[in-house]
Amino acid sequence: MTYSLLGHCPRTGQFGAAVATSSLAVGARVPWAEAGIGGILTQHRTDMRLGPRGLALLREGCSAEETLAALVASTPHHAWRQLAAMDRQGRTAHFHGAKVKPALNAVHVPHCVAMGNILANDRVPAAMAEAFLQSEAQPLAERLMRAMEAGEAAGGEGRNVISSALLVVEREVFPFVDLRVDDAPESISALRRLWDAYAPHAEVFVTRAIDPDAAPGVT
Repeated sequence: MTYSLLGHCPRTGQFGAAVATSSLAVGARVPWAEAGIGGILTQHRTDMRLGPRGLALLREGCSAEETLAALVASTPHHAWRQLAAMDRQGRTAHFHGAKVKPALNAVHVPHCVAMGNILANDRVPAAMAEAFLQSEAQPLAERLMRAMEAGEAAGGEGRNVISSALLVVEREVFPFVDLRVDDAPESISALRRLWDAYAPHAEVFVTRAIDPDAAPGVT
């Protein structure tokens, strides 16, 4: 009942994730990313401990494949987990536990992995990955949004999605983008409106944090 993706922009060094589901607070549970390190997705019967644990492994220099192998080995309940990882080179890996419910799938393309469970059909991740590829000239957050919209158009979850999130990290310890929608019908459309409103201000908020004298005032 969740579809998501991890993406990397080699040009800017940004890593990011986007996710949607029919249960609450998906942005607090599924996507994890760290600047210069990579990202983790942990979903299905979600174990939030695996996000920070996966980032720690990536920070230590593990590849995406090594990170997922270690995460699976670290939890006795891995049959319930659906996981993905992206390392600092943009390499990707995924894991489907034996108890993850269909329709499910994962698709890898350069600098991206898209996956889902309890989907309307198993073509949803492929549609997401293709949209990510086709929008290469766009900023990473926009590419992630287009991928989520493509996943929804391909059938999505098959139930009403009420929670969605968009996360991008770049250079700082805080996210470049961290937007969430909860308990809202047509959650992906709501996230699109939120991102379109936030996009012109994203760089300004970073400047206010690291060089407030150079930041423009409130408009």
